[in-house]
Amino acid sequence: MKLNSFTFTSQGGREYNEDNLGEKSLSSGGLYVLADGLGGHKNGSLASETIVNTLLNAEEPSEEEDAQEWLCSQFVKANEEILKLQKELHSNMQSTAVALLIRKDKADWAHLGDSRLYYLHDGKIVSVTEDHSVAFKKYKAGEITRAQINQDVDQSLLLKSMGKKEGCTAVCESAEDGLKPGDGFLLCSDGAWEYLYDEEVVIDFLKAKDAREWGEFLLLRVINRVQSGNDNLSLITVCVE
Repeated sequence: MKLNSFTFTSQGGREYNEDNLGEKSLSSGGLYVLADGLGGHKNGSLASETIVNTLLNAEEPSEEEDAQEWLCSQFVKANEEILKLQKELHSNMQSTAVALLIRKDKADWAHLGDSRLYYLHDGKIVSVTEDHSVAFKKYKAGEITRAQINQDVDQSLLLKSMGKKEGCTAVCESAEDGLKPGDGFLLCSDGAWEYLYDEEVVIDFLKAKDAREWGEFLLLRVINRVQSGNDNLSLITVCVE
């Protein structure tokens, strides 16, 4: 399975960037990780960096190893590293995270917090991770629409994040039908998706010739909508050729 990808991160309107992301080619696919250090929590950038480094530096899972179990175990290890750093630095650093593991024609992903993954298959979005936030809970309860999550007053109020002793079990999912040429993935922090709508993600994917162009189309939409002092924004686009 041949893949092409594009990564982008920016501090936006903030003084520094607490987002971190990275990718790694595997023998039969690739690994993509994005983490968003929480603003207001000291050393958020270190927390997000720890997550990315833990996953990218981990030994590649064997073909017999369950992908979701591997992802969950790496999230646990990353959280343990963050807890150690909290004690050493007297910090309450925390971060969200989302990771995608592709091996041959299979894809699995894990997330915690409100960094998202969109999976596009047969020209439409077939799966989006569910934010661990108060705003998403309000949407599930019917209090707001899905589109209103983006600008809801509780959009950044998280219920789960990395850097806590409890409630840090990642939610793992997979592409049930298997990958095929023409599939795509978008991983992004809330600083990016809060300015995007699902229909736009699909439109830009369908008109793009590769992952870079898809990502650039999305960034053009974001840049035209951001307001002064906007959050850090990061994204990774992956296309199956």
